[in-house]
Amino acid sequence: MLFILASLIALIFVAWLVVRGFANAFYFFARWLSGGEKLDAETTLSVSGKLHSTKKEREQYLGVLHIGWYQVVILFVGGSMAGLLLEEIWMLVTAGLTESRVGLVWGPFSPLYGTGTVLLTVICYWLRRRHVSNLVVFLVSACIGGILEQVTGWGMLTFFHTQSWSYAHLPDHITEFVAWRFLFFWGLLGLAWCRFVMPRALYHIGEPTSRRQAIFITLISVYVVADVCMTVACFTRATARDAGVPPHNAFEEWVDTHYSNEFISARFQNMSVHVEGTK
Repeated sequence: MLFILASLIALIFVAWLVVRGFANAFYFFARWLSGGEKLDAETTLSVSGKLHSTKKEREQYLGVLHIGWYQVVILFVGGSMAGLLLEEIWMLVTAGLTESRVGLVWGPFSPLYGTGTVLLTVICYWLRRRHVSNLVVFLVSACIGGILEQVTGWGMLTFFHTQSWSYAHLPDHITEFVAWRFLFFWGLLGLAWCRFVMPRALYHIGEPTSRRQAIFITLISVYVVADVCMTVACFTRATARDAGVPPHNAFEEWVDTHYSNEFISARFQNMSVHVEGTK
């Protein structure tokens, strides 16, 4: 029990350092992106002119903000990277494991955390503007996390016969992919995100005012879509290979050559493959 408590404290401290580092790096990069030629359209706010904003400034901005594609892409990419890093740190601290826990074939991304970040932001932003209590935010965040884990875990197992986690061995599991203890963590994460992190994140993300920002976010969007599509193609072919289905065209042959089962095993080290028809 003492070890778990010490590990949790260490994780919180490391998480704070990670978030702080991401925030500083994002701020200085975003300042560069906001320079250059300006867009013709007028927008409400870009990146703030100072690293530390006041609560009044954030509240004024959040009162007029409408979350759009620009904010969603940045939140997804940032959440995917930060969540992956924190998960790997957690596994190192608690289990002594160092393994690749990425979710896409290219880049250091975990789409589960990216999607969770976007969902938490959109829903918690809506709840925040309606001045709901902390208990409601906690419960809604726990539900979001549980549904996301269940849908993702079930989808991976059903369509690709792969599995990245299982809570079946835990005494408090609800389903194979959802457990009470992690619902509690999702609730705490959503509460902290809604009350402390999200207002600052959205304020400094701002809205696009320069062509650099528009071009950059477009390139990132194309990259993420291509990454997701290639990941789906790789696992589709992996499932087909396990079933003895040969490639039907040049693209599938290329996938089999460059994204073999050996590549998938090395890239997704925490993932197990369930051959169809077996348990």
